Amino acid sequence: MSDLRETRLEKAAALAQLGQGPYALRFEPSHCHAELQRLHADLPSGQERLAAVAVAGRVMTRRVMGKLAFFTLVDESGPIQLYLEKATLEAASPGAFGQLTSLVDAGDLIGVTGTLRRTDRGELSVKVSGWQMLSKALQPLPDKWHGLADVEKRYRQRYLDLIVSPHTRETFRRGPGW
Repeated sequence: MSDLRETRLEKAAALAQLGQGPYALRFEPSHCHAELQRLHADLPSGQERLAAVAVAGRVMTRRVMGKLAFFTLVDESGPIQLYLEKATLEAASPGAFGQLTSLVDAGDLIGVTGTLRRTDRGELSVKVSGWQMLSKALQPLPDKWHGLADVEKRYRQRYLDLIVSPHTRETFRRGPGW
């Protein structure tokens, strides 16, 4: 068994010990990502809207910088940024920021609740106040920059190609009529 898989299994066990099992029974998203982008296009940069939202998706990228972290969450409609602030998460549940940043890996499916915020750079984000692990990924995703370059692997592991390639997902959505 690979070291990465062992590490992810240990994280799944840690989640279970915290009472947040690695596989959730239920999570109800309030919006899809594209819908949030459309509904809140008028939100100015640097502002926050106190509309409660719940979104779910696969974590594709993670950037942790001290007391702040940014995750990119992708659902079937597209990506949205998660804005994780230690003070906000710790106010709702002590230790939540550390758990989220240490136990969640790229490839995991999570559900989050929070409010909307447009960053100073103009990107619509969900300012997370709570989170739930929906499904722990036990294998790492392919490298973000190189993707699945091996054509044979793309065909053998179609599920992986569907996860990392927006073009392949769109081809499957369109169906046989292309």
